[in-house]
Amino acid sequence: MSDLEYRLARALTDYPIEPSSDLFERVVDSIEADRVRRRSMLRWSLVGLLALVLAITAVLTLTPRVNGALAMPWWILEVATNLVLAAIALWLGPFIKRFGRAYAADVFHDNPQTGKSYIVLTDIVYYLIFTAYILFSVKVAPDRDWADVTPITNVTAGQVTYELSRIGGILLIIGILHGLNIVLMPVLGRLFSLNRRFPDPSAGDRATRA
Repeated sequence: MSDLEYRLARALTDYPIEPSSDLFERVVDSIEADRVRRRSMLRWSLVGLLALVLAITAVLTLTPRVNGALAMPWWILEVATNLVLAAIALWLGPFIKRFGRAYAADVFHDNPQTGKSYIVLTDIVYYLIFTAYILFSVKVAPDRDWADVTPITNVTAGQVTYELSRIGGILLIIGILHGLNIVLMPVLGRLFSLNRRFPDPSAGDRATRA
């Protein structure tokens, strides 16, 4: 073992490591916060399930029948799809943010505040994309391509296909953007880290003049 390796090994092994004085309190608070988060998720999941059951029951009860078959007005499916898109946005955003904090903290370990700001900015972009997608794809009148008959008053196979493509489209867009974010985040973290390590030229000029 060289002298440098010996000195490094001694410095690392002999360095006094003392636990933080509030370590136990932070662990307890973290466990309690996790319990509260799990209870909240369970509560909202039950509320969402109950709301879904009530909505389906109301639709089946209020929807008229033509020759014994359900004839749902086209706007009911349109409203239901918009509610599904909004529910996906409200559920998927916090889900991605929850697991993205640790990744951002690891990437921006030299700039923790920058990492927090980056997460907030990506949240804003996320909800802007969802809102714009819903507004761009919403229908206030039935599309002529949904059926061969005119006027269209009930749900058709063409409308079902269109609404399913809306849900799949936003999931595809968010998936692609999220993948790009995962790839680009380490690059940005590296750039911010290098920028912080570079000396300030103005400081050198002031030291020279002094």
